[in-house]
Amino acid sequence: MTSLRPLGSSGLQVFPLSLGGNVFGWTADEAQSFAVLDAYAAAGGNFIDTADAYTAWIEGNHGGESETVIGKWLASRGNRSDIVVATKVGAHPDYKGLSATTVKAAAEQSLRRLGTDHIDLYYTHFDDETVPVEEIITALDQLVKDGKVRHIAASNISPERLQASLDFSEREGLTRYVALQPHYNLVSRDTYEGPLQETAARAGLAAVPYFALAAGFLTGKYRPGSSVESARSAKAGEHLESERGRKVLAALDKVAAERDAEIATVALAWLAARPTVAAPIASARTVDQLPALLAVADLELTDAELTALTEASA
Repeated sequence: MTSLRPLGSSGLQVFPLSLGGNVFGWTADEAQSFAVLDAYAAAGGNFIDTADAYTAWIEGNHGGESETVIGKWLASRGNRSDIVVATKVGAHPDYKGLSATTVKAAAEQSLRRLGTDHIDLYYTHFDDETVPVEEIITALDQLVKDGKVRHIAASNISPERLQASLDFSEREGLTRYVALQPHYNLVSRDTYEGPLQETAARAGLAAVPYFALAAGFLTGKYRPGSSVESARSAKAGEHLESERGRKVLAALDKVAAERDAEIATVALAWLAARPTVAAPIASARTVDQLPALLAVADLELTDAELTALTEASA
């Protein structure tokens, strides 16, 4: 049985890979999504990440499609109490920003779509600097007091605003952030390392990185001269143009070969071993894509392997 990891100071115990819900209702239809969710749960997975805005970017969609799929799956499997459900507020087309009224209204809609009476982890999706942190934290605290949200977290926030939020919670005795969702991976380290990571570490926050596989680049399927059919291939292909990208791939190839592991597994294992990281997020469109992700739970890299990867990605 894979050992679960503590999520900061929340008391929640989570699987070391958070399953990204951004593909549900997009590149994975309901049947495919259910199959992926079933396989993840069967492997001991219990930490699902979504957002109220997923998948509003698809023509004909309005946002909330991913939450709806997850809600139907939870209802049909009767396993709500086994799953840590994380969703986000602030980017849905009808509920943009983080004013107190928006946060409250958006939370109600997320609860309805998820078919549940509480959200385990509720993130501010993008910070809204037009709203004082006092208003945001007070609104989130009310959701916790009302039993609609268990724990709160932040994503896409500056170190200064994160610290100000934590200070306000402390000063007023209100609920405080327990986790942070940064953009972080082997080819994007400055998006987290430095002041943001230091702020998280000081406060005992758990990091749950998104783009953990750099839009697929760190699966190793993008190589010079090869073309990949994927909704995200242009983004991933950019890393091939950089010296860092090529160095990282070479280092991943070497470790993967020596450990008889998938390249994606090694990339996730490096991330999972970084300071403050509790569980990287990765999504799977098909059940076939899951084993390489799930294997992060059982792959512990040596200090030498971690160092080689860290140096290649510097």
